[in-house]
Amino acid sequence: MRFGSTSSLGKLSQKDIGNGNILHVDSIHHLGAYSDTELSMWTHISKIMQVCFYKLQRLRQIRCLLGRDVTASLVAALILSRLDYCNALLAALPRTATKLSQ
Repeated sequence: MRFGSTSSLGKLSQKDIGNGNILHVDSIHHLGAYSDTELSMWTHISKIMQVCFYKLQRLRQIRCLLGRDVTASLVAALILSRLDYCNALLAALPRTATKLSQ
C-alpha cells in the first residue's frame, strides 16, 4: 500500500507501481484498525461508528428487559471497548476528523 496526499497518489501511474498483478485499494483492515492511503483514519472512524450505532440500536430494543446495571455493563463491554481499541491511532488527528456528522 502506498501512502501520500491525494495529489501525489494521483500522479502515480501503473509503471510506477510495477509490472505484477497489484490491486489498488483505498483502505486495508489489519489488527482491528482500518488504514487508508492518506493515513487520515476516516475509514476507521466511520467503520467504528457504524458498529457502535448498530450495537446501540440492538441494546435499545432489549433494554426494557434488562436492568440498569446489566445495560450499563453491556454498553461498556460492547461499545466502550470498541471505541477504546486503537484509540492511540487517533491521537494526532485534527479535530475535524472526529466530527463526521458536519
